[in-house]
Amino acid sequence: MKVKQISVFLENKAGRLADVTKILGENQINIRALSIADTADFGILRLIVSDPQKALAVLKREGLTVSETEVIAVEIPDKPGGLAGVLKDLEEKKVNIEYMYAFVGKSLENAVVIFRVEEIDCAIKLLNDSQVRLLPESKVYRI
Repeated sequence: MKVKQISVFLENKAGRLADVTKILGENQINIRALSIADTADFGILRLIVSDPQKALAVLKREGLTVSETEVIAVEIPDKPGGLAGVLKDLEEKKVNIEYMYAFVGKSLENAVVIFRVEEIDCAIKLLNDSQVRLLPESKVYRI
């Protein structure tokens, strides 16, 4: 239940984000979710896209510094406390979360949380054992 995330290293200057989104759009790659972490000089754009392999190839071809990372996509009820239960399960098993970001799916009944964790296989097993709904990559890329 691992999902491929694309990370793009960007200079923190006007137009760089627009360049990436234009490249993806021109290549018929749809952005499903994104997150940006930045400093004064650079940023890391993290993307879940409809076709990660193609995105990786076209962004590299355009000279961008890009990498692929495995993450977990978890579907949780979109209600107060929905995320707290999943985080409690991970905390109890000492699973360290490196970063996360979330979005509301098209159904508007559930949210999708993207997790990057140190021990991904351990986290997958724990979440499966806790009956947390992990989304397969094929579903995430079509959300």
